Amino acid sequence: MSPRILTALPVYNEAAHVPGVLAAVRRYSPEILVINDGSSDGTAEALSKEADIHVVTHSQNQGYGAALRSAFNYALNDDYDVLVTIDCDGQHQPELIPELAAALFADGEEWDIISGSRYLKHFDGDSLPPADRRRINMDITNALNKRLGLHLTDGFCGFKAYRVPVLSMLNVTELGYAMPLQVWVQAAANGLRIKEFPVPLIYLDETRSFGGSLDDSKRRLEHYRSVINRELAAVHFPALETDDCAAGCR
Repeated sequence: MSPRILTALPVYNEAAHVPGVLAAVRRYSPEILVINDGSSDGTAEALSKEADIHVVTHSQNQGYGAALRSAFNYALNDDYDVLVTIDCDGQHQPELIPELAAALFADGEEWDIISGSRYLKHFDGDSLPPADRRRINMDITNALNKRLGLHLTDGFCGFKAYRVPVLSMLNVTELGYAMPLQVWVQAAANGLRIKEFPVPLIYLDETRSFGGSLDDSKRRLEHYRSVINRELAAVHFPALETDDCAAGCR
């Protein structure tokens, strides 16, 4: 029996992208969930014109992590087998959804999380990432690997596939863009089996805001480290030290 797959898209003020992205996702996913995270730009109206999709609406914008938490809860409550998460800004390729989901059960093995990586393999046409984002990604990914014994190359990619039963082990309280870091700590603490999957590196909006002070790269890095240290303390792991990552962490 084939696994029941749900593809979830967190959306905030993406009215311009929603129709095109959903048209592409429909070709590769049997069921689609959109989490409208308090959009105020016409996203709700655009979604109302889309047939055969599930929609969860947050009355106010809560953040990227909150949208994914709603996706986790929806997948658990409706007994799906696989949850794929994909962003709605065009940076991920919907045609990879079936491969990402199938990788959870490939070669007779069973993984808990298949995580897209933009740095595992070079693809023709890859974008050049903004320097500060690449540096922060490298620093934080290296720190997670050292402290948690992981082997990640991309700690922040939102294109993932999860075995739905393991989602009950993840307690998402980090509502912003640092949510993946909380998930990595909790996944490692619970012994979840993690594998990366190469995906193209596509940047379409290098000016995207992270919100308030987090648009400053130094403050963003400090915030990410504080989230990791909080989660490490919660699972009784040692905190990050200055030598856990590159010079940019200091």
